[in-house]
Amino acid sequence: MSPELYIGLMSGTSMDGVDAVLLRAESDGRVHALAHDHQPFGAELRAELMALNAPTDNELQRAALAANAVSRVYAQACRALLMAQRLSPTEIRALGAHGQTVRHRPGEFDGTGFSIQLLNAPLLAELTGVAVVHDLRGRDVAAGGQGAPLVPAFHRAVLAQPGVDVVVLNVGGISNVSLLRADGQGGGFDCGPGNCLMDGWIHRHQGLDYDAGGQWASQGRVHGALLEALLAEPYFRLPPPRSTGRDLFHLAWLDARIAAHAPAIAPVDVQATLLELTARCVVDSLAAFAPGSWRELLVCGGGAFNDALLRRLRALLPAVAVDTTEVKGLPPMLVEGAAFAWLAMRHVRGLSGNLPEATGATGPRILGSYTPA
Repeated sequence: MSPELYIGLMSGTSMDGVDAVLLRAESDGRVHALAHDHQPFGAELRAELMALNAPTDNELQRAALAANAVSRVYAQACRALLMAQRLSPTEIRALGAHGQTVRHRPGEFDGTGFSIQLLNAPLLAELTGVAVVHDLRGRDVAAGGQGAPLVPAFHRAVLAQPGVDVVVLNVGGISNVSLLRADGQGGGFDCGPGNCLMDGWIHRHQGLDYDAGGQWASQGRVHGALLEALLAEPYFRLPPPRSTGRDLFHLAWLDARIAAHAPAIAPVDVQATLLELTARCVVDSLAAFAPGSWRELLVCGGGAFNDALLRRLRALLPAVAVDTTEVKGLPPMLVEGAAFAWLAMRHVRGLSGNLPEATGATGPRILGSYTPA
């Protein structure tokens, strides 16, 4: 089998836009991330996606139209990547397209639950001329899993180091860890809020999409009573497998705790407390549910660029080398897109894509549905 090219398209819980990553997959399964493109969501689409995270009027029509709009941005990212690399659609074996998560409630209500990602895969195939692998969480949920996190299998394939215990921390809207143990065993789980609360809070008070480098948070002071109230959330005590999203961690959740425990707090001190929450929910969950002689913690996602967060992680984990995935040759913003290109490759080759130790599924499953070009 000759090498194949795949594209991964990922828009996460930060809802800032889509990352497209071009991946070359060798016949032996080794992969190489070759190029990246980012296309932002417009303010109107982002606001609509945020609204669809909670019950709202005329949901079915609004969700269908939002899925069309998301697919158009995905297609734009794909076309930009192909143009920059001087490739034609026929040279791409498939796209792995995640879609935009708006509800994530696995295991709830009827024992199976659901995870909903907005995407119109046939429209994406029409707009790009490339086959689309999509609905990448549904089969894992059907098999009793959380449908998340899905990246630990990819992390194990490309970042595991024989003889070294490594944690890979993805800080998107939600933070999740992949556990890559020296003996080849793995696992992972969602820790809690990553950027979602910090981004929402700075947008409310300063009109910015994110706190660049954690500079605003660095100017504030952690409010102890508020931090403890936030950490009292029952989710943090749930043993893995576990996953979460904006269904739980949103500004209304935060506002209720501010009103009860810190009604006079300055906004900058809330931001400092939220950064501490992000760091603590990672460190505390590792101590509680994944103790071990961890040697390295590799950070990816948007949070890898939050210098204040990295400093706090280093302070809380003094015996662990904390760095970004850049030191392993994989730029932090390419990791998740590359993961979904890898999942498309696994689907096309008839290979499982989930890691049951991370999701809780009853076994390995081939993930996704296939829409031809």
